[in-house]
Amino acid sequence: MFRSFALLAAAALTAGACTPVQARPLVDLAVIDRDSGDWLPNWSWRGQQWIAGAPGHRYSVRLTNNTGQRVLVVLSVDGVNAVSGQTASPSQSGYVLDAWQSTEINGWRKSLDDVAQFVFTDLGDSYAARTGRPDNVGVIGAAVFQERQTYRPPVYPSPRPYPTPYPPYARAEGAAKAESRAGNAAPAAPAAERSRESVADAAAQSIGTGHGAREWSPVSQTEFVRASRSPAQVLELRYDDYGSLVARGVVPRYRDPVYRPDTPRAFPDGFVADPPPRRW
Repeated sequence: MFRSFALLAAAALTAGACTPVQARPLVDLAVIDRDSGDWLPNWSWRGQQWIAGAPGHRYSVRLTNNTGQRVLVVLSVDGVNAVSGQTASPSQSGYVLDAWQSTEINGWRKSLDDVAQFVFTDLGDSYAARTGRPDNVGVIGAAVFQERQTYRPPVYPSPRPYPTPYPPYARAEGAAKAESRAGNAAPAAPAAERSRESVADAAAQSIGTGHGAREWSPVSQTEFVRASRSPAQVLELRYDDYGSLVARGVVPRYRDPVYRPDTPRAFPDGFVADPPPRRW
C-alpha cells in the first residue's frame, strides 16, 4: 500500500465527457498563456509534443481528469516538483483531481493558500537554473496515479447540451513510444540529414519557467492511496520560444497564418470599445 497526503485542487470546473472513457487518456494536460488568454497549440516533432512560450508571459497548466474516479497528478516543471520544490520524482506529492474535474495550476506551490506564478523567462532566470538544476529546463510533465479502490459508486458526467471540441492535449508516454517505434522502422536517413538533426538536438534551450509574483490559490490536503507504485500515465510537453522552435525544425519556417486578411470573421471585434471623448 502506497499511502500519501496530497493536495486537493480547489478551483474545479466540471468536465462533461461525451467521448468513451477508454478512448481517452486518464488525464489531459494543456498550457494556457494567461497574458494573452490563448491555449498554446502543440506541434508534434520526432515523437515529442512542443509548445511555444512567450518570454515574460505568465502561464498555467490545465489538468483534466477524464475518469469517474479520483486521480493523483504529480506535476513537474523543468524537472522540479511544482508542489514541494524537490527534484521531481513520481513518488512525491501532487494534486488530487476529483472525478471529471478540471483545474488550472498557476504556479509553484508556496503554501496551502498561495503560489508563485509560472512565467516564461530567460534560461538563467528560471527557478530550476537559479537553484542549481538547469539540466531539465524546457519540459512540463505529469505522472498520473489511479486510486486504490475499496468501493465507491462511479460518477458519470452530465452530457453537454451542444457538442464542444476538446482542447489539444499532451499525449501519453505510450503514444510517444509508439511513434518512436514507427520512426525506427523507417529507412535510415542520409548522413547529411542525420547531421542536421544532431545540430538541432544540440540547440541551446532559450527559456525556462521563472518564480513569479505571489498570488492567492487555496488548496486543501487529502489522503490518497495509490493503486500502484508506478504511474498509470506519464505526460511530457516540451517548450521553448517560437524562434528556437523554428531553428530546431519543430515549427515550419513558413506557416499559413491562422487568420488571413481576406477571410470574413463572425466576430471581428471581441469587446465593446470605449466611446469617443465628450466635446464640451
